[in-house]
Amino acid sequence: MAQTTSKAPPKAAKKPTARRPAAKPVVLLSGGNPQVAKADGDAPVQAYIAAMPGWKRDVGRILDALIVRTVPGVRKAVKWNTPFYGVEDQGGWFLNFHCFTKYVKVAFFRGTSLRPVPPGESKHKEVRYLDIYEDAALDEAQFVAWVKQASQLPGERL
Repeated sequence: MAQTTSKAPPKAAKKPTARRPAAKPVVLLSGGNPQVAKADGDAPVQAYIAAMPGWKRDVGRILDALIVRTVPGVRKAVKWNTPFYGVEDQGGWFLNFHCFTKYVKVAFFRGTSLRPVPPGESKHKEVRYLDIYEDAALDEAQFVAWVKQASQLPGERL
């Protein structure tokens, strides 16, 4: 007669699973600007936008969408905790934006060549700024016109 035991067959030892380290929360620098590692491509720019605080995140999404729609194949990167946009054959960057406490600042690197010239002055000869505040409506048509013009000018090498 066969003998039975109440013991269950031994189970295979569990293999240790490789766990992804928990994503570190993005640090917000002064003015609420996200600290995002320097990298090329859309992913770091989207990470920056996702980390923008409050209403500024919506502004970032709108700016990014308008730029992508206006300049097909736009080149993107995050440098110095700021998203940059450029055109490959123009040799550099035409625009970036950055969070400040009360507004998002868009920098047009060849802004003095745009018509009309963006309103914000800079200590740099060719740079012009557009400051976007929480309660102010963005003139999307004007922004798109500036982006189109800026993308056709020689880029800024940084």
